Amino acid sequence: MSKELCFVIDQIGRDKGLSRDALIKLLEAALLSAAKKRFVHKPNVDLRIDPKTCNITVFEVKTVVETVTVQDEEISIGDAQAIDPGKAIGDTMELPVLLKDFGRIAAQTAKQVLFQKVREAERDVIFEEYKDKIGQIISGTVIRKEKGFYFVALGKAEAVLPQRETLPSETLKRGDIVKAYLADVKQTVKGPAIVLSRNDPNFIAGLFKMEVPEIHDGIVSIKGIAREPGERTKIAVASRDTSVDPVGACVGMKGTRVQSIVREVKGERIDIIPWSDDPRIFIARALTPASVDRVGINEAGVDKSAMVIADDQQLSLAIGKRGVNIKLASKLTGWEIDILSESEYSKLKLEEADKALDESLRKDSLEKAENE
Repeated sequence: MSKELCFVIDQIGRDKGLSRDALIKLLEAALLSAAKKRFVHKPNVDLRIDPKTCNITVFEVKTVVETVTVQDEEISIGDAQAIDPGKAIGDTMELPVLLKDFGRIAAQTAKQVLFQKVREAERDVIFEEYKDKIGQIISGTVIRKEKGFYFVALGKAEAVLPQRETLPSETLKRGDIVKAYLADVKQTVKGPAIVLSRNDPNFIAGLFKMEVPEIHDGIVSIKGIAREPGERTKIAVASRDTSVDPVGACVGMKGTRVQSIVREVKGERIDIIPWSDDPRIFIARALTPASVDRVGINEAGVDKSAMVIADDQQLSLAIGKRGVNIKLASKLTGWEIDILSESEYSKLKLEEADKALDESLRKDSLEKAENE
């Protein structure tokens, strides 16, 4: 019986990823629950399993007294010393209980409690494992879709990928291998809820960390990222080593690194921006693929705002389809960007010059009238 019990404990431990000591404690709790149902007349019954041999010992704990008044909880000094001469009044004794038959109900109770405890322990192990992986990119297999959620198998765990967190043009099928950003892990009554995302900007950052060794090693750092899922991502990078080009490292030989990421996000455009601590330079670079002529910033105001002047042919490219390019540039740089074409700017300057001239003429007229 003991050998069989040890074998079962070891097998469950391997299958569920639980330690032998943890399983023995769970089994002790399950069997004790059954023992208390079986020996209801023994309120102080307890149970112990030898961690090496897996022998089960059931015993009741009694206090040594001069005169017994509560039969189920006390033992007289005479009876105690007959068993163990070293016992004194006030000591406790563990008296063996014959473990003949737990009974059908007690055995069922032990089984239910053990399964419940193993499930709880397994959930705790999964929670602790994936809690430490928040912010990482993980891979899994799509197993089903229910009510707007994809369920993804991650080995012993199961994660959810909300459909709203997938790419706009993406439809996943059962059996698809999918990479995703581990956004959150919550402990619920049904076990750990592992939440994935493919829309989070950090998903792109995580893919770059996987594909670019210089980012993984800390030579190149990601200074910022802005994303419109399915359309465009802008990522700002900088290098701690002057001999390493951060943009070139991210692009890779013949574009292999960035193209691998583009394929993963179904053709989403990715702009890799060299970071600069000069806001004018950084804003100009952030508006890529457009090239701009001038950037002015308002450093005195509370709100960080900038004015960009672009060539007429570059204006629509700088703004982007539905304004996505300039919107992402604003997010990436942290500056509110307004943009004008050269012709609009020239017209504005002429209007301002005309106003200044009119004001000057009006002032001259007033001075002349006063002198007369």
